[in-house]
Amino acid sequence: MFKAGKIEGVIVKNLTKFIDERGWLTETFRNDELEEQYYPVMGYISMTNVDVARGPHEHVDQADNFTFIGPSNFKIYLWDNRKNSPTYMVRQILFAGEDAPKSVLIPPGVVHAYKNVGGKHGMVVNSPNRLFAGKGKKDPVDEVRHESDPNSIFTLD
Repeated sequence: MFKAGKIEGVIVKNLTKFIDERGWLTETFRNDELEEQYYPVMGYISMTNVDVARGPHEHVDQADNFTFIGPSNFKIYLWDNRKNSPTYMVRQILFAGEDAPKSVLIPPGVVHAYKNVGGKHGMVVNSPNRLFAGKGKKDPVDEVRHESDPNSIFTLD
């Protein structure tokens, strides 16, 4: 049903670890490298257990800006569900994390999931461009969840 390829609007950036005797540092966001519409308005970190997936889900208005830096490695699944997109019905698979640090910007309408495939607990940072549940957490959550739908076309391996 889906064809493999790169999805328009998804921005994948290889990250560099600057290492010295103290440890390492990585830039995760620079406003001179991102369109203003995608500037983060909040941030959170999550820990995902080994062999566990989060998603698939999508957002109507929110863009996610994930940082996969480690520990562990992740398989990232993306499906273009935007009917007006030139890459509609394209599925893109990425690998990122400790062995290949990356940030991945996912625009609204692109269904996404990630799975910890690295053999140890894994951390992921997200810096989305919208507040979770709006200002004061008073708005509906901007998520369309597909993981509980037994008939979903958005399937992992």
